[in-house]
Parts: sequence; structure tokens; C-alpha cells
Amino acid sequence: MAPTSATCAEPGRDCPLCPRLHSFVALWRAREPDWFNAPVPTFEAAGGDETVRFLIVGLAPGLRGANRTGRPFTGDYAGDLLYSTLSRFGFSRGEFKARPDDGVQLIETALTNAVRCVPPENKPVGAEINTCRNFLTPTIQRFPNLRAILTLGTIAHQSTVRALGQRVAAYPFAHGAAQDVGTIRLFSSYHCSRYNTNTGRLTEEMFVSVFKDVRDFLDRD
Repeated sequence: MAPTSATCAEPGRDCPLCPRLHSFVALWRAREPDWFNAPVPTFEAAGGDETVRFLIVGLAPGLRGANRTGRPFTGDYAGDLLYSTLSRFGFSRGEFKARPDDGVQLIETALTNAVRCVPPENKPVGAEINTCRNFLTPTIQRFPNLRAILTLGTIAHQSTVRALGQRVAAYPFAHGAAQDVGTIRLFSSYHCSRYNTNTGRLTEEMFVSVFKDVRDFLDRD
């Protein structure tokens, strides 16, 4: 895949492509004018696009998480687990304080979401997922040295498979799975949401195990 410009990979602040999401964001801009309340851009490695070897794809911004702060997985529980695990395996540096100005830097890693705008009840619909793939696909393409993608949850996984030009049936979601899609190793995990961890669907040990697999793969590559 040829690299593309970062501009093509990021929706504008007032992106109108998904009317329901556009209206929901506008509602929260009126309610909380100090929040970010816009499509949340990809958070990438300090070294720039060419250094990124590992991309993590989540579902969508949380209302009081990334939609509030403007940085993926920042401001809610999912970020606490994700950023601590990134640090543990050398994918980030700095102390995570759940603020976009906390100084955390990613190392060879980028974070993004399959859907860039916060959806009502954290549930994007199919048309919104498909539309936002217009940004997910060039996001993947913008990293010329990308070797591993971790998808968090079924929706993110399926949208990523489609963004890679593949059939979902050929690359089914399963926690802990690793599948090769061309030159990219596609890893998958249950989403690190509070619901999944509180119910025991995803334990910290399960999540850490997936990251260990990613780290081992990249170290061998």
C-alpha cells in the first residue's frame, strides 16, 4: 500500500458525513463548550509516520473520554489499562495522567478508532462504520512501515479487515488471534472497556498476553 497524506486520513472538525453523529456532537458542543467535541484524530508516534510499526484500532471515542479530551483512549477507564500496557511493553514513554497534555509519547505506535466521532450510547450503526472507513483506510496507508495492527473488539476488527481490502469471513474476530494479511500481522483482543473488565470477559492478564504477542512479533521482525 502506498502512503497517503495525513490530511486525507483525518476528517475535518465539522465533518458532516454521518448526520446522526454530527448532530450528537453538536448537541454536546452546546452542553459542554470546553470539551473537544469533534472527530478525534489519530495519536501517532513522536517520530512521525515512517516510524510507526504498530497501529491500534478501537471502536469510537467515549463521550467523557476522547470526545472530551481529544486524544484516543484518554479520559476514561479504557485508557488507564491501555496506556499502562503500552508503557509496560515499551510502546510509550512518560506518565499517563489521562490528559492530552500529560506528555505521554508513543514509540513506533499509533492509536486510532474505526469511527472518529462519539456515537450515542457508544453504538455506531453500520452506515457510520462504513462511512468512517474512508478515514480508516488512508490511516492504515499513511504508515509505510506498518507491520502489526491490534483491533479492539469485533466492530473495529471487521472494519479493519475491510479497510485492508479483505473479506471478513476470511479473518474472523477471536480474542488473542493473530492472522497475516499481506505484510501485516493482524492481532485481535476484546476491547479494554470497563464493562468487559468488570464482567471478566477481559482480564488484565488476557490483555497483557496479547501485547506480549505483539511485542514478540515486532522484536523478531
